[in-house]
Amino acid sequence: MLQKSIICLLPAIFILAGLSCQSQSEPYSEDTATQSATSWLKLIDSGNYHESWKTASDTFKTQISVDDWVNTALAARSPLGDVISRKLTSQTNKTSLPGAPDGEYVVIEFRTEFRSKKAATELITPMLDNDGQWRVSGYYIR
Repeated sequence: MLQKSIICLLPAIFILAGLSCQSQSEPYSEDTATQSATSWLKLIDSGNYHESWKTASDTFKTQISVDDWVNTALAARSPLGDVISRKLTSQTNKTSLPGAPDGEYVVIEFRTEFRSKKAATELITPMLDNDGQWRVSGYYIR
C-alpha cells in the first residue's frame, strides 16, 4: 500500500539532488542513455528486479544490496499495477550530482500512467559507467 504520494527507490538522492545542478554545455549520447533507461524500465515493468539490479551501474550496486533492491522495488511498484503508458518528457545532461561521483549522467523524466496511479512521474538517471556503457544509477517515482 502506498503510504505517501512520493515513492523513493534508492539511490533516489542522485535524482533529487541532480535536478538543481548545472547542465553540461556539450551534450553526449542522450539517445543511448535513454535507450539504456528504457530497457532497464522494461525489466522493472516485468517485475524482474533482480536482473534490473544486475544491469544497473556500479554506483547503484554499491548503494543498495540486491536483496534490499528487490524488496524495495517490489514494495513500491506492486501497488501501482501495470504500466498503461509512458511518455518521455525531458532529459538533462549532468556531469555532477550531489552525493554521487563526477561523471556523465542524463536525468530523464517520464510521465507514466499505471493501472492504479493515473498520473505519475518517473525520474531515471543513467550514467556512463566505468566500462563505457550507460547504466541506471538512480530511479524515483512520484
